[in-house]
Amino acid sequence: MVLLGTLINALLIIAGALVGRIFKNIPESMKSTVLSIIGLAVALLGIKMGFESDNFIILVISLVVGTVIGEWLDLDKQMNRLGQWVESLFSKKRTDNNQINIAEGFVTASLIFVVGSMAVIGALDSGLSNDHNVLITKGIIDGFTSIILASTLGIGVLLSSIPVFVYQGLIALFAGAISSFIPDRALQMFITEMTAVGGVMIFAIGLNIAGLTKIKAANLLPGIVVVGVMVAILYTFQ
Repeated sequence: MVLLGTLINALLIIAGALVGRIFKNIPESMKSTVLSIIGLAVALLGIKMGFESDNFIILVISLVVGTVIGEWLDLDKQMNRLGQWVESLFSKKRTDNNQINIAEGFVTASLIFVVGSMAVIGALDSGLSNDHNVLITKGIIDGFTSIILASTLGIGVLLSSIPVFVYQGLIALFAGAISSFIPDRALQMFITEMTAVGGVMIFAIGLNIAGLTKIKAANLLPGIVVVGVMVAILYTFQ
């Protein structure tokens, strides 16, 4: 089932938000420690994925060229601007405290859960190889995060499961449809190298979550496109 990982991700966000509303007074020290442990676990997943590469040259070139493109476009900044714009739309429509809580919770959680490398990489893995490990891991992270967010921002966090399901689901379905037109050997080569490149990105995200680094992981995303180009060139001339 192509959408299994996306569905689990959305359900874990809902479950986390409900738990967060029940336990509203979570100590800050506990929040910090839990997020740090989650970050280290995510980093370990990224390392495991990174070792799957069969061609280290593709891995390095894709990451370097992709990062240069990402930094040039400053994707991280553009995504933050998008988030601020969406939030400003909600702020103009606020008329009472209840709407404020719902809007803030929905916008904040949606931006955290939707904008990120794991969403793209996980959805591609689901669509191309029916591997849902990344999205399930992301779902666990999102679930714990939604507990923390819902405990402070309210039930609007639960509604963020809708854009998460739609966004990741469309990527997974689109990737699955494309796979039927690509030669199997080229597709397998792309999946292997994309997984490795995505693993490095997820490793960076894990370190960020743990508070060890402040890498702009979104600026690494073009590396996935570079992987596709390099695989296509190698497949053509082999």
